[in-house]
Amino acid sequence: MFDRMIIKGHITMLYPNGAFARMLSRQGVLLKDFKPYVTEVSQQVKQHAEQLALQAGGPFCYLEASMTAKNGQSKEDLARRIAEEDHLKEGLICILYTLEPCSTFTVRGNRKTQRLEVVRRRTKCLHFYFYYLDADLGFMHIRLQSWFPFQIQVYINGRECLARYLDQQGIAYERYDNSFTRIDDLAAAQAFCDKFAHFEWPPLLNALAERVHPFLKVLRRVGFGSYYWVADQCKIATDLMFKDRASLEAILPDLFEHSILRCASADILRFLGRKLHGNFKGNVSSSLKRRPEGWRVKFSMKRNTLKMYDKGSVLRIETTINNPSEFKICQQTEDGNLRWKPMGKGVSNLYRYAQVGLQANQRYLENLAQAKLKSKAIPYLDDLCRSHMKDGKRCARFNPLGQADRELFAAVLDGSNALNGFRNRDLCAKLYPQPAVSIQEARQRCTKVSRLIAKLRGHGLIAKVKDARLYRPTKLGVRVLSAVISFYQVDFSVAFQNA
Repeated sequence: MFDRMIIKGHITMLYPNGAFARMLSRQGVLLKDFKPYVTEVSQQVKQHAEQLALQAGGPFCYLEASMTAKNGQSKEDLARRIAEEDHLKEGLICILYTLEPCSTFTVRGNRKTQRLEVVRRRTKCLHFYFYYLDADLGFMHIRLQSWFPFQIQVYINGRECLARYLDQQGIAYERYDNSFTRIDDLAAAQAFCDKFAHFEWPPLLNALAERVHPFLKVLRRVGFGSYYWVADQCKIATDLMFKDRASLEAILPDLFEHSILRCASADILRFLGRKLHGNFKGNVSSSLKRRPEGWRVKFSMKRNTLKMYDKGSVLRIETTINNPSEFKICQQTEDGNLRWKPMGKGVSNLYRYAQVGLQANQRYLENLAQAKLKSKAIPYLDDLCRSHMKDGKRCARFNPLGQADRELFAAVLDGSNALNGFRNRDLCAKLYPQPAVSIQEARQRCTKVSRLIAKLRGHGLIAKVKDARLYRPTKLGVRVLSAVISFYQVDFSVAFQNA
């Protein structure tokens, strides 16, 4: 499923040398009149935005300082708060505008030719942020540059679109932030996600641009077309919904440990559909970071990333594509043959973005399936070391590293007990190889072993055979007791040497 999508629009016919001057000429504007002309056009864009806000009854606010998540509050947070305070369900929420860096055109004199020329330069101009609750797209925004060449950016979140679809279909769900913790009809939700990847984007994006940009009609009239849409960034995520947060937290440490310690550069390249070879030029890296919401592991390869992080009771695997040329797409060439070529950023390739992202997520998940979930055993070890009440009787704790308890565990797991089980006297024979010197000592041994058997039963490590005075280790008992013995005999020595 697409998560965050940042789609940019460029009026490409303005970029070739001499194109902007031709656009001015077709409107009867001389280069010496460039400044008043573009100032008037920019003012028209601002007036149009102000009129949209007035019609919708939403705020039209200038931001004197930068508002980002790093500063404590983003423009998105402000827009969501306004929508909540106004109890808005659909339509324009607000319009925010601020001064930001951009690439634009200007006119300068050329001393050599003694003529005016149109040149590109970096400067600052007003940018307008139109925040909407769209009927189909949900919460989204459009960022429009107020100065030529009027670059535009459309921000869409696939989960907002899915939430709108589920509302329209009457399918109940629960959300936590930007994730779904429960969907009553997962098949319908997945069908929508599959269809969403093949959506025809240009008509929708053109309609959004015409909604906020009043000067597009003039550009089309003088023959400079409209926007060419490209995917600047796309996130494709696979969510694994757990029953509750505790179930996810039980395995997270092992998944993160496996990702950092067991995933080499060759594995990361394979996740992202690449092979390690001598001609590869680039960096492959992995990092582990703690966020306010939880931990995050990230693999990077030439500006493309693969991440794993948790949100509530959801484990998310997410591929972010910033540099699509690292991936291939099958396209028809000029000679009519199909050939795999580096993928471009055009929105017509978004279906391939989805394929690449989901395949990368699947490869990573298959690798995570090999992780050894050690943390699942910790509660059993903790229970072994704690006393508790069972059927009104106190069951004492074990000391797994103590010699007496280790000998008891080894006696219970002895191979001779596997077929028929064991009795009190069988454990006595293994725990006390030397015969008792008196009847009283034999009785004391028997009594002590009876207490040990009751203790083992209290912890669920052995069970009584029906209609017999025999006991057998349970499945849990075999796993726990074997792990304790293995740790003492093998794992501790290795860990001590590596420490």
